[in-house]
Amino acid sequence: MQLLKLVAHHIKVGVPLPFGVRNEEGQLLLACGQVVASEAQLEALLDRGAYADVEEIKAWQRVLQETAQGKKPERQLTLFDHWAQMNRRLDQLLRSLGRGDDFPALVDAFAGEFIALVDRDPDVAIYGSIRQDPRRLSEYGVAHALHTALAGQLMARRAGWAEERVATLVRAALTMNVTTLDLQGALAVHGERPTASQLAQIRAHPQQAVDRLRAAGVHDEAWLQTVLEHHEQPGGGGYPQGLGEVCEAAVALRLADVFLAKISLRSGRAPLSMQEAAKQLFQQSGGSPLAAALIKEYGIYPPGDFVRLASGELAVVTRRGPSAHAPMVAAITDRAGLPTVRTTPRDTAQPGCQITGRATDLQLVLRVVPERLYGLVG
Repeated sequence: MQLLKLVAHHIKVGVPLPFGVRNEEGQLLLACGQVVASEAQLEALLDRGAYADVEEIKAWQRVLQETAQGKKPERQLTLFDHWAQMNRRLDQLLRSLGRGDDFPALVDAFAGEFIALVDRDPDVAIYGSIRQDPRRLSEYGVAHALHTALAGQLMARRAGWAEERVATLVRAALTMNVTTLDLQGALAVHGERPTASQLAQIRAHPQQAVDRLRAAGVHDEAWLQTVLEHHEQPGGGGYPQGLGEVCEAAVALRLADVFLAKISLRSGRAPLSMQEAAKQLFQQSGGSPLAAALIKEYGIYPPGDFVRLASGELAVVTRRGPSAHAPMVAAITDRAGLPTVRTTPRDTAQPGCQITGRATDLQLVLRVVPERLYGLVG
């Protein structure tokens, strides 16, 4: 990512940002669509050093130029569009295994793009893993791989892993279930317990995935070992080999895999709340530092969670806040609980806007496109 240092004329107070604002290391400070509320906030932002991705600046300038020329600007793809494309591309990539293409290089390239997309806005990435579409359960296998890779990336970064190890973990997450994509989709759609033959397929899939990956030219032993051992448990009791000692990357992948399974929707089974899923994961892992890192990344109310405010409004969490209990949200109803045409950003750290509990009418959330929640469309 190439960064450009911003000056005052790039940012207008009270107007949604046309690009993400980052620090000198490229970490996101304010996402596209957020608003700098005052001159004092703008001055403080510029004093600390504000930067933007050059490609986002160029896209913004193209829109300005087309508008000045009287042309109707082409619709710019949002991050939500890019995530939808990622889902389709991963499905195509995994189903190409064994067809003669340079599969390891294709996965390397995809993983690099994936990591960069997460880095552009981790909150939007988390939103996608929480707010899953119940109408697309047949795609659960591919979506679960993406979401597990996301959780693994965030967890490993927080745990201080080197970037090379993070990338290996992402590649393993993307390919861990390459032989069971259709089975996972069928189980998610029908909501039934696996049959004996399906259970046998599930228990065999780590070894089968490694065999297929090796045959396709994957020679990275760390990648292969992580896939092979991602259902093993330290001390024994896992599968396929019942190992007593498990590599750290496989432990991390298993935690991310299990955590995402707990919070994912399937037919006949509601997802666990973030609080319950976090509690179970931490206890089942024996208080693992990796589990703690993952839980801290998602927070108590992660982006995508549906909550009730002290004001009476129902809102969707859009961004993690400085406190785990006080994220940023977008209210989608009025104080009486009636849907509104426009969403309203709320800081739940402010009096009267505190979260009082989770909301349950998920159909209401499905009627609101995520771009509205993030201020990208009216």
